[in-house]
Amino acid sequence: MKRLILGAMALLCPVFTAAAQVTAAPTAVDDNKAVTSLDNVTVSARQREEDLQKVPLAVSVVNGEWLDRSYTVNTQQLSQLVPSLYYNSANPRNTAYTIRGLGSNTLSVSAANDGIEPGVGFYVDGVYHGRPATAAFDFTDIDRIEVLRGPQGTLFGKNTTAGAINITSRAPTFTPEGSGEISYGEQGFLQAKGTVSGPLSQTVAGRFSAQFTEKDGSLHNVTTGKDENAINNYALRGQLLFKPSSDINVRLIGDVSNLDSDCCTQNYLRVGSSLRGAARQFNGLAANLPAHGFPAYEPPSRNVYDRLTDIDAPLHINTQDGGVSLNADWNVGAVTLTSISAWRYWKWDVANDRDYIGVPIQTVQRIPSRQDQYSQEFRVASNGDGPFSYVGGLYFYTQEINGKPISIYGPAATYWLVSTTSFPRMPDNLADGYGQFGNSHYRMKSYAAFGEANYKITDRLTATLGLRYTYEDKNGTYSTTVSGGLPTTPGSVQDNAKLSLFRPQSYSASDNGGNPSGRVNLGYQFTDNVLGYVSYAYGYKSGGLNMSGLPLDAANNPALATAVIKDEINRTWETGLKTAWWDGRATLNLAAYHTEVSNYQANITSSTETAALRTYPANIPQVRVKGVEADFAALVFRGFTLRASFAYADGKYTDYPKGPCPLEWQNPNAAGGCQPLNPPASLAIKTSNPRGNPDVPGAYVLTGLPLAGLSKWAGSVGFDYELPIGHDAFLVHADTSARSDYNSDTANSIYTRIAGYAVVNGSVGYRFNDNWEVDVFARNLFDRNYITALTVQTGNSGLILGQPSDPRMVGVTLRAHF
Repeated sequence: MKRLILGAMALLCPVFTAAAQVTAAPTAVDDNKAVTSLDNVTVSARQREEDLQKVPLAVSVVNGEWLDRSYTVNTQQLSQLVPSLYYNSANPRNTAYTIRGLGSNTLSVSAANDGIEPGVGFYVDGVYHGRPATAAFDFTDIDRIEVLRGPQGTLFGKNTTAGAINITSRAPTFTPEGSGEISYGEQGFLQAKGTVSGPLSQTVAGRFSAQFTEKDGSLHNVTTGKDENAINNYALRGQLLFKPSSDINVRLIGDVSNLDSDCCTQNYLRVGSSLRGAARQFNGLAANLPAHGFPAYEPPSRNVYDRLTDIDAPLHINTQDGGVSLNADWNVGAVTLTSISAWRYWKWDVANDRDYIGVPIQTVQRIPSRQDQYSQEFRVASNGDGPFSYVGGLYFYTQEINGKPISIYGPAATYWLVSTTSFPRMPDNLADGYGQFGNSHYRMKSYAAFGEANYKITDRLTATLGLRYTYEDKNGTYSTTVSGGLPTTPGSVQDNAKLSLFRPQSYSASDNGGNPSGRVNLGYQFTDNVLGYVSYAYGYKSGGLNMSGLPLDAANNPALATAVIKDEINRTWETGLKTAWWDGRATLNLAAYHTEVSNYQANITSSTETAALRTYPANIPQVRVKGVEADFAALVFRGFTLRASFAYADGKYTDYPKGPCPLEWQNPNAAGGCQPLNPPASLAIKTSNPRGNPDVPGAYVLTGLPLAGLSKWAGSVGFDYELPIGHDAFLVHADTSARSDYNSDTANSIYTRIAGYAVVNGSVGYRFNDNWEVDVFARNLFDRNYITALTVQTGNSGLILGQPSDPRMVGVTLRAHF
């Protein structure tokens, strides 16, 4: 497949390119024509093509030219251009992205849960993607990306409480066009892109796009000599456009994306201290390994930015996402009728070293999975510019996910995870080969009716009312068996020790019900260049199911009460201004918001299990986020465009009296495993937990603490400069993004903070006669070190693993187009 894609692109490269892809201002080639204003930014956030400055919504737009110039090819890189968007991924399956800090909580323990719906919708060409993992794949041939902030659902698709990422690909054209691009850089980076589009008949046009990327791994494994966290992926997209008349537009789209590489792991970041005995914390465990038949352990480096690892279990991912959609629009005069029919799939397999170190604690960790989804949307939208306009529709969505979780412990598991020094001492080989083998099945159906109406009360004042009713039915089963390890007698101390690692579970869970959601908005056009608005939105996300196994209670039994979590409700108040000034050469858009979320759905970590660290979904009673955002763009002078975005957010748990226990207060001798507010004299450690809950053993009061995964501030600044030289042009691009520090764990441990950072990217190029272009680019130009994600090692040893940034990469790109 790799050779086929590269060969096709090599043929395309000297011939094809899309003119819109290459330059931000194609008119600049004409020396006699002055560029005097910014190009209008068009969005379809309200299901009709509109000028961004006339839409009373908080939305950020990144067009295809900006994506290409900034070498942005995935959601993680997109978050560097859109400050209110945050992306976290330990691997593609364990991916979380948020808008304004809400959507999917950031994980310090990598554990995706199939029974939880994301709070941020991810759409490509109008089709909702049900699993967050699909956002990890590279973009292919994109026209624009809209990031909508706040609850969505009254205009299209699936209801989401935090926002939506709405991606629109480039459509087939009846004018022949094409593009070819190949990039080569340090660290074995190779990326090739190709697109060809044109008419197949008088009424049918086609478009085909392909993309391939590979890069060496950024972490060196001193055990195997391999470089881990490599990239090896491809993406293909084919389209047919049927347009028998100007009133009918039918678009058939098929795509597939594949990632097959030695990925993904993390390396030593730091060690946090708990209230366990010194022998049961990381440094003590590592030093005492010789007493149990293993060499004393020392990480290959205690500097995470040395990018060294010594994992000793296989590491590989093989994942694929694809589907087919049929999008049809029919203008019948007063209204336009729309139908979007789609089937998509996602499959996943992986080999992980879940202890992250060169000690054989866990040798196998896999969850082979397959998801299939079907969706159907019907919409009717009014045409014309009258005082009353509307959009209404029906939506159906169903998905099914099947998984086979497999986990097997190695020869060091008993010592590392179960105390072997207590009486009676556990045999060192008790858990060697002990494993869990299971099946999970999850199915959900979602039905909805939605609509939004706009009424111009005056020429300048417009009122909007949007409503939606969603009904969802979710069912799931989860079952596991255990086997292997040293044979034990049921009910014995040794048998119970093995069961503390894995206990067979079999349960079913279901949740069904419906709820209305909606929004109201008042927009006032103060002048032709100033739009102000105020809005209130009520978002709804149905309850979730735990499809990853239940945590154990104090009696070492599955906690059945955690199988189902409650509905999530989002209430957002927002006001904003959209302004254009300097004779259309600049825009400044501002938004201020206040959001309260009841029963916020999050993954939290159980502190009652001192061996196998387990996460499970739960509700946080109430969360509040408030903030301000700004987006600025200006054509400073001919050929020089400046863009800047800024987001300030203050997020807190406003009601969370029974939160998980942070690492520093975990104590296996305390009730519930967490040091209480006033510890009894019987405890070996008398230190008082300032946030212990005296009424709930093991609980920690998180009320008033910052929301995990949310920086106080984040921003980005970038520019493009094009200097015409006859029919050629000299090109410069630069962008920088920065965000302040934040905590990566729901429990707000002092050891799970991620420091703020700033990163700069840039390129310099030369375009020849509108056909060829050569660029030299750099990502992470100043070689800044920072952490993108972290993980707490299983077993609560206190080891924190980090995912360091990629080092600086310099390369060259050749583009051609006609």
